[in-house]
Amino acid sequence: MRHLLAAVLLSMLSVLSVPAAAQPSRYLISASPMTGTPPGTQAWRVQYWTMNGSGQRLAVTGIVAAPMEAIPPRPRRVIAWTHGAWGVAEECAPSLSPSFFEYSAGMDAVRSGYVVVAPDYIGLGSPTMHPFLVGPDTANSVLDAVRAAREIPGAAAGSRFAVWGESQGGHAALWTATAAQAYAPDLTLVATAAAAPPTDLGANLREGSDKNARALLLSFALHSWSTLYGFSLDPIANRTNQGIIRRLSENNCVAFNKKPKLGTILGILTIARATKGKDIEKIEPFGSFERANSVDPARVPGPLLIAQSSRDTIVAPSVTRKFAKAVCRRGTALRWIDMTGDHGASARDSAQETIGWITARFDGSPPPSDCRRL
Repeated sequence: MRHLLAAVLLSMLSVLSVPAAAQPSRYLISASPMTGTPPGTQAWRVQYWTMNGSGQRLAVTGIVAAPMEAIPPRPRRVIAWTHGAWGVAEECAPSLSPSFFEYSAGMDAVRSGYVVVAPDYIGLGSPTMHPFLVGPDTANSVLDAVRAAREIPGAAAGSRFAVWGESQGGHAALWTATAAQAYAPDLTLVATAAAAPPTDLGANLREGSDKNARALLLSFALHSWSTLYGFSLDPIANRTNQGIIRRLSENNCVAFNKKPKLGTILGILTIARATKGKDIEKIEPFGSFERANSVDPARVPGPLLIAQSSRDTIVAPSVTRKFAKAVCRRGTALRWIDMTGDHGASARDSAQETIGWITARFDGSPPPSDCRRL
């Protein structure tokens, strides 16, 4: 009888002492350790569950990085890094790129002790169309990435997080801040930072001064939205140019360190000519969809940091400044960083100041506001 009782007690103790890693994961599907990471950094390629705006459950991918140190007694602070436009094709996922760390400014925060969670978003690295600049879908994938990171024992990620992104990722960061409380009440948003964020999609796709970049980004948006939601491209382009839009989107990822192919250049020039003078915002259902996925300044909680270059040729500085002024009218504490570099360097040029500002928010310092000088 004593032996039976001891066996029962031993069985009970073994169940009670099962480590967290052995418990069923709610969000994390897999976490594969990466090699060749920057000094002092450990990282995992992850697959995790999220939901799109229609409530469909999807498996998506990303990267989680943390300091190469012993697990601290308290959970680590978390930054969700939301990347800029890499493309809309499955193979354009940042986590698949050998240049991921080089071109992901948010990874700099690992050196300051943060866990950095870098989702690919839906459809990049996973077999479904990427919902390009679709706010709710993107926000869900970011918030669920933070949740998944918390299920990696070696990351030691806490529930308090900041979100920081550039370009398309600035739009993602602002939408994540808007959705965080309702979608992920188990997480606590501490701060939001956006470098060169598209806010008013109609104005951004219309007013960027680089017409070729505008044509490529418009192609990404049109291909994504027509594929996902069945929007007809007939009011925008003829059949030949619709084929060019599809090929530009399916065959091109944004090239950071090499020139685009001749066919890509010719395709972009063709679409730039074909869409010249066409205001997509006035063509339905695209106009309504642009407005629905623009960022409402009244819904973005503070504290907020925006970094914007006055020489940005892709995200019009005037559009960003107008958004910032609207945020200020709501009484939200806003830090504004003026820069003069090109669009692609927005996050890198403001990284040191942004990480310092985020750290001060985690530390509980009152947020500064630049609203008066705006």
